[in-house]
Amino acid sequence: MMERSYLDFEKPIEEIHSQIAQTLEIGDKGQVDIKSTLKELELKLIKTTKNIFENLNPWQKVQLSRHPDRPYTLDYINSLTNGDFLELHGDRNVKDDKAMIGGFGSIDDKTYMIIGQQKGRNTKQRKYRNFGMANPEGYRKALRLMKLAEKFNKPIVTLIDTPGAYPGLEAEERGQGEAIARNLYEMMLLKVPVICIIIGEGASGGALGIGIGDKVIMLENTWYSVISPESCSSILWRSWDYKETAAEALKLTGKDMLKNKLIDSIIKEPVGGAHAEPEKMFRKLKTEIKKNIEELEKLSPENRIKLRTEKFSNMGN
Repeated sequence: MMERSYLDFEKPIEEIHSQIAQTLEIGDKGQVDIKSTLKELELKLIKTTKNIFENLNPWQKVQLSRHPDRPYTLDYINSLTNGDFLELHGDRNVKDDKAMIGGFGSIDDKTYMIIGQQKGRNTKQRKYRNFGMANPEGYRKALRLMKLAEKFNKPIVTLIDTPGAYPGLEAEERGQGEAIARNLYEMMLLKVPVICIIIGEGASGGALGIGIGDKVIMLENTWYSVISPESCSSILWRSWDYKETAAEALKLTGKDMLKNKLIDSIIKEPVGGAHAEPEKMFRKLKTEIKKNIEELEKLSPENRIKLRTEKFSNMGN
């Protein structure tokens, strides 16, 4: 059985997995018939997992969005394009930001520009990818690639998964705020279809910098907010101890965002989260992308821009 990580609220699931592993070990030794016991444990696992994941609170969804086993942008890209992905580098000004990746890739013989934030699996990768926090050159690279997609009339898909734009001094010196603001303005006027999908964390301007699209979609166990629950808690209560209260108050889940008309739809994840059955999640995302692009391509560029502008202009009214 593949080793996996468990969050605190997943402990009952971990215990059943442990019992299944022990039962299989006894069966391998050939001492007893384990079929009925194994079947009971498997049914118990399904029931327990379903019960836990049907009743998640906002903070638990935040934890799930950060699950170490959760698929990242490159996992989705490699699956969607079957390895047919040409990554493009650099903002033609400062350097190539490793937290922001993008390039052309084919999904069922149709070429897309796919852009997203990439996190790391281990310490070395996390440092290399700057924990998925892009510098200004990352947002400028993203915009350069979007303009390239527009030039060749290719639809754009952005995959959002970031704890925020990089808040370092050098990022501010190189114009972090301006870079994000420029993206908001330019993305609003792109002539090609744009779909933005939150696949993990959607924090602050870091997420919004590649989040202006004809369709904004969230995976079921993700969050999208102006601030993280921990930062909100530290500002309001001078402590991280109230992060669960903050997560509830921020209304950052997909259901809240859909209710407030800030996103267009939610993609349901497999029971147990996207990391439990990644291949199933990849197929669902592929279907959703193709369906939405087909609908958007029926509209003229002028009409798409008009509808996109109206959608974001109406938010908060």
